[in-house]
Amino acid sequence: MHTALTIAGSDSGGGAGIQADLKTFAAHGVYGMSALTAVTAQNTRGVVSWMALPPAIVRAQVDAVIGDIGADAVKIGMLGNAAIVETVAAAVRDLDLQNVVLDPVMIAKGGNPLLEPPAVDAIRRALVPLALVVTPNAPEAEVLTGMSVRSLRDVHDAGPRILEMGARVVLIKGGHIEGPESIDVAFTPGEAFEIRGPRIDTSSTHGTGCTLSSAIAANLALGIPVREALQRAREYVEGAIRQAPGLGSGHGPLNHFWRSG
Repeated sequence: MHTALTIAGSDSGGGAGIQADLKTFAAHGVYGMSALTAVTAQNTRGVVSWMALPPAIVRAQVDAVIGDIGADAVKIGMLGNAAIVETVAAAVRDLDLQNVVLDPVMIAKGGNPLLEPPAVDAIRRALVPLALVVTPNAPEAEVLTGMSVRSLRDVHDAGPRILEMGARVVLIKGGHIEGPESIDVAFTPGEAFEIRGPRIDTSSTHGTGCTLSSAIAANLALGIPVREALQRAREYVEGAIRQAPGLGSGHGPLNHFWRSG
């Protein structure tokens, strides 16, 4: 059976973080494992509080999983602080982890910060060069590059800058860019290509970034080539949004099992 590991924070509301990742892995027929980096108290209305775990515990989880079961792909999400970023980067190097998908989580859907500012440089320097795919949204791309990312042209300017940090593939998500379509743009050293879809009018968007990155990781774990993995992941997320259960009074969760329902 194919396997995938998520290294990320917990969402008590179940819509994002490791909960979303594990649901996504299962929906793709991939056996999911987790290394918890932080505990959050949150719901569809926002993050009430969060606490990072000790870096040694984060590393122990990764070592335990990889030393026994292994992982065909790894999704990295919320890391919280620079010490955890450095710890996870060391684990990726030491254990030679493959098919790493980095979702540089910085801000929750409701606007709450999920990453301490000093950790941004550590992500640029230590983690981005280890990733096969990096999946920032427009605000995260702004932080990583230091430039404004408010239009599709800005996206096309920012992508190559993140590639220069060492990533092999960069997917800048277009959900925050205004327009009738939601356009994600993927960059490799040799090309850029757009993945287009309609902008869905809904408040059920909690955990879309987590779900997209974990869907990419699941497809990579299944041996699907990167470009096709990106396209399939986008299609999966669109379906999960359209079939969302309508829970909560804020940004509601997706339906990760829409294909089987």
